[in-house]
Amino acid sequence: MDLVGVLEGLLFVLGDEGITLEQISSLLEINKDEAKELLLKLKQNYEQKDRGLRIRFLGNAFKLTTKEEHKSYYQKLVLTPESNALSQAALEVLAIIAYNEPITRAEIDAYRGVSSDYTIRKLLAKGLIKESGKSTMPGRPNLYKTTHDFLDYFGLATLEDLPKLTKNDENTSDEDLFTSIYKEQKKRAN
Repeated sequence: MDLVGVLEGLLFVLGDEGITLEQISSLLEINKDEAKELLLKLKQNYEQKDRGLRIRFLGNAFKLTTKEEHKSYYQKLVLTPESNALSQAALEVLAIIAYNEPITRAEIDAYRGVSSDYTIRKLLAKGLIKESGKSTMPGRPNLYKTTHDFLDYFGLATLEDLPKLTKNDENTSDEDLFTSIYKEQKKRAN
């Protein structure tokens, strides 16, 4: 197995959190010197002119980042009118943040069941959310909350103007859901 490729995948999956040398050693079951060697190989690969990413050591962790010399293209992407429409993922993340702020990325991911790194970065760039401090959770992850631009975008005076959420019947079990669906399908078949 190509451990350089595995390391690249780990860096991608961890996104903004990054990975420490100790984590690399533990996950790949290699010593720290071998982990350093893998990082160096991957870093050299990314230093080629035809690559858009690089590896940086930031906040005691190794992270994949974009190259500074490509910054103007990324800004164009974020600022173009056609990229200003909000995707379904962006709307989901905004709703989760608005109803639960302040909230960490890990908590957002737990609600959605998928990684929200890209969406959070895009919403930060659009100014619809902002970092609002650090959580007291281990690792002290960033907390996110909505901005005044978010309120303007959706025509709200305050977050109190958001529609109220209703709780689902907490007494409904998974079995009840299955049998009710089964009964509906059985009725349609008849």
